Amino acid sequence: MTERTNYVWHVYLPDARPGLLYAYRVYGPFEISSGHRFNSAKLLLDPYAKAIEGDINLNDSMFGYTIGDQNEDLSLDARDSSAYLPKCALINTKFDWEGDAPLRTPWSKTLIYELHVKGFTARHPAVPEKMRGTYAGLARPAVIEHLKTLGVTAVELMPIHHFVVEKHMLDRGLTNYWGYNSIGYFAPDPRYSYSRRQGGSVDAQVVEFKTMVKQLHRAGIEVILDVVYNHTAEGNHMGPTICFRGIDNASYYRLVEADKRYYMDYTGCGNTLNMVHPRAIQLIMDSLRYWIQEMHVDGFRFDLAAALARELHEVDRLGAFFDVIHQDPVISQAKLIAEPWDLGEGGYQVGNFPALWAEWNGIYRDTVRGFWRGDDGLVSDLAYRLTGSSDLYEGDGRKPYASVNFVTAHDGFTLADLVSYNEKHNEANGEDNQDGHNHNLSWNCGVEGPTDDSGVNELRARQRRNFIATLMLSQGVPMLQAGDEMGRTQNGNNNAYCQDNKITWLNWNLDESHEQLLEFTRMMTRLFHEHPVLRRRKFFQGRRIRGSEVRDLVWFRADGEEMTEDDWNNPLAHSIALRLAGDAIDEVDDHGAHIIDDTLLIVMSADAGPITFTLPTHPSDVEWELIVDTRFPLGRPAKRVARRGGAEYRMEARSLALFKLRKRNKRPAFMSNIAVFSRRRRPGREK
Repeated sequence: MTERTNYVWHVYLPDARPGLLYAYRVYGPFEISSGHRFNSAKLLLDPYAKAIEGDINLNDSMFGYTIGDQNEDLSLDARDSSAYLPKCALINTKFDWEGDAPLRTPWSKTLIYELHVKGFTARHPAVPEKMRGTYAGLARPAVIEHLKTLGVTAVELMPIHHFVVEKHMLDRGLTNYWGYNSIGYFAPDPRYSYSRRQGGSVDAQVVEFKTMVKQLHRAGIEVILDVVYNHTAEGNHMGPTICFRGIDNASYYRLVEADKRYYMDYTGCGNTLNMVHPRAIQLIMDSLRYWIQEMHVDGFRFDLAAALARELHEVDRLGAFFDVIHQDPVISQAKLIAEPWDLGEGGYQVGNFPALWAEWNGIYRDTVRGFWRGDDGLVSDLAYRLTGSSDLYEGDGRKPYASVNFVTAHDGFTLADLVSYNEKHNEANGEDNQDGHNHNLSWNCGVEGPTDDSGVNELRARQRRNFIATLMLSQGVPMLQAGDEMGRTQNGNNNAYCQDNKITWLNWNLDESHEQLLEFTRMMTRLFHEHPVLRRRKFFQGRRIRGSEVRDLVWFRADGEEMTEDDWNNPLAHSIALRLAGDAIDEVDDHGAHIIDDTLLIVMSADAGPITFTLPTHPSDVEWELIVDTRFPLGRPAKRVARRGGAEYRMEARSLALFKLRKRNKRPAFMSNIAVFSRRRRPGREK
């Protein structure tokens, strides 16, 4: 290249056609004291490559220094790495989207389902064997039908950017299953491409990914990508030289100012992208815009997002990264979700991201886990979590849907393991069980791991229903981890990042208890979609709204009386109830009509034994009809149950019940077992 504009080298190849393979060599000083690690012997990937031809299997020649040299990375390795680095490929950009357009599902109607492209269908019986674990497999009718009947409106795909398996993992005979080690921010990984497995063109994974997105959109399901812009696969100063390090190490990475041999590591992965440099920011913006405009994705979940906001050392809520995104007319319209922490000092930033951003609410996760485990003193904190976490999001003008509520995610126990293990069991990872979190807030219900004890298994099943019901009845955006609705277990492994096998792959062969859990989950997601009072766009006020007879939100204790300050401060309180007034929502639908819903009563008891709960009093012509009780395997009794206000209802130990206020003698509308998410619009009812 001989042309350079604004510090960028460029060249035009008029005869370049799709399928052309290419890579770079970059010449410059090897001056580590200045942060420069140029090495022309090392072939380099294009950071803007739209496709990479194959897996990157690290070879010693791909390191800029001589492995084993006493000077370590200060030495210079002159071996040519071109035989081992897969090449970048020009792609054919033509694709028939057939009118596909962004779905733009409102946040208040969004239900997220986090999944791994391979693990989700690797064992799916309705997916052809050769197609399992691929983009094409995810687009199969039976797979999409499962998502639809589950009420999913958006799939959140774990990283699909082209990634690298770390050398230390290869040396242990393991792999990077999760994929949080990106190197190609524009390139879908071909490992998940059925077409490439079948000998398709070098860019076949691009077409297959687009086809998957189109099929999901046709089913009304958005696609959110889990993106890893906080660090790259080149690791720390002892990592390989395969892209950014060899192109401009000092610009792309945050270096230690006092010794530029080393990298600032806010991620625990060896390096941190330099969000202070305009070209690094441009790279990320260009990548995001490409995935929206060319690949039609609907949003992003930013891994360790606090690392992207570090201007100097402290996390800066108004950093350049946020400023640029908020001003971008394309990116600002997508769904933006932060994992609001990193591993650096002051990196835990739940509740501190700016407007436009939703957040994985780790405080919600911990509070709900602790409550159902039976921990003391959590009732007041739980009240905030159930109602959208106004203490975290209301102060800066955000809405309840800024909170992405979750109980489990890829990182940690599955739901089944959360109620089956007190301790992690990560021996299969080869790190002497030293990896993974130790603070899991889990409870094994009396026995560690699998058991034949029917009482323990019954309690575990009820706890799973408690967690799923709580998630779907909380204000905010619910997120399910794939397989939790079917009792998926990782046998106590809470850090299965390196397990590309049956430990992480979903098992679709369900026994009766898992079928019941799946049906229960479908029932709860139907309730979420059917009741706008569970999906409010505004925070509760705790007062009468627009002349409603009752306040929009009231809290009750077990005797049916309203909670007092002493009740909130009682560390031994393990039960709570909240009434959501359906006629006090104070919101309008798309046509400007006021939204009116049923009034619901949620009763939660984490007491170790049964309790008697007195239902709140109401006029004599109404009664409380039981809709859900987690004591039952399917979440509902065989016969209709209704009680007048002031009547008692027996709550099983550690259980949740949901009641609906209805006119007495009105013919009940029993809930169907068939998942239906649309209904005839009634006056005053949300469309």
